[in-house]
Amino acid sequence: MIRVLLILLALAAPVAAQVADPSAPSTPSGAISTQDNRATDLAILSRISSILAQVPEFDGVRASVDAGIVTLVGEVTEQQTISRLESLLARVEGVVAIEDQVTLSTDLGTRLVSVRDRFQSRLTAVIAGLPFMALGLAVGAIIVLAGGWLSRRERTLSGIAPNPFIAGFLAQTIRLTAWIVALVVALDLMGARALLGTLLGAAGIFGLSLSFAARDTIEGFVATMLLSLRQPFNPNDLIEVNGLRGRVIRLTSRGTTLLTLDGNHIRIPNQIIYKAVLTNYTRNPERRFMVDLTIDPGADLGRARDLVLRALAGMDFVLKRPEPVAWLDAQGPDHVVIRAGGWVSQDGTDFDLARGEAFRLLRHALDSKGYLVPEPVHRIRLEQPEAEARPSPARPSRPADARLSDLNPDAAFEEMVERGRIDDGRDLLSPTPRT
Repeated sequence: MIRVLLILLALAAPVAAQVADPSAPSTPSGAISTQDNRATDLAILSRISSILAQVPEFDGVRASVDAGIVTLVGEVTEQQTISRLESLLARVEGVVAIEDQVTLSTDLGTRLVSVRDRFQSRLTAVIAGLPFMALGLAVGAIIVLAGGWLSRRERTLSGIAPNPFIAGFLAQTIRLTAWIVALVVALDLMGARALLGTLLGAAGIFGLSLSFAARDTIEGFVATMLLSLRQPFNPNDLIEVNGLRGRVIRLTSRGTTLLTLDGNHIRIPNQIIYKAVLTNYTRNPERRFMVDLTIDPGADLGRARDLVLRALAGMDFVLKRPEPVAWLDAQGPDHVVIRAGGWVSQDGTDFDLARGEAFRLLRHALDSKGYLVPEPVHRIRLEQPEAEARPSPARPSRPADARLSDLNPDAAFEEMVERGRIDDGRDLLSPTPRT
């Protein structure tokens, strides 16, 4: 029962709002004259009567004037008629106040006639605007078709943007722009400028809300577009991002896929790659390896360092330019580290294999000259002045083992990389490496 009463009150509220309060007189602007005579009231009444006679909507309204106060009685079919009548009468010179006693008509026939008249007038306006509506729809359709035709010119878009992601983005932008322009032109030709302003305002609010709700998606889209334009890596490049190292398999609109050196596939979101510190080990073909060699601190350190440099210079896989380097790095009282480095070309040479082979050859060169690795033992020395010092026996050097002859990249791993780079139309990286 309470719900029914609330519904009835809600339905009756608009009707009650339309009924004017007869006790609330209108207040026309202007100064009130100090003269009060019958001639002035007759002049005001004559002017108001002529106004009421000229407007068919005011046929059911009668007016009387006394001391400049206008009293209106009668019936009208719409609340807007009362408001319009009051605004007109307030402009009549000499009117002091307006007593509105006009009520809304409750006659069903009169209300139906009013509804019929309004419908006919609106139908006439629609029929009169049909040519402009047809013109607006025709122009809008032409703009949409032209935009769709231009967005399907794949060869032209590929010439402007060789990257498939950028080309697709341009095609979508052209289609969306064509629809927006078609809508604006069509509504302007139809004369619906108010509706156009409302739609543009709603679109702005919707776009702002959407930008906050889909912030991560928009960030990923922008990162993908920037990576597609700049391309900091090529297919099969060895890169490292946030501690993850692997060969680049593909770059899609959602993420970048890496093949680790262990054979695992890792997909990293593009926004992470764009913001992270990225190391590309393949961009520069020349790469330097570093090895640490431990020797006895009592040895001749200068000759040991020169021996390491000569050994590096004699390795055929080590480049002559830039030159190899070596320096001493004291690590503790029981050993000294010689840090050596040489440059190799990654074109045809596996970096890790070359570094391991260089360490083996350098260790053998030092051992053969007596620069042995210090033993991790503690020695106890007893002071005996009468005893003769005995020299400590030297450890024999180990013979050189067989040379690792093949330093080429792993063919099986390269085959895995090529299998991972299946062209399904979603890869955004250029197929040819940069020079």
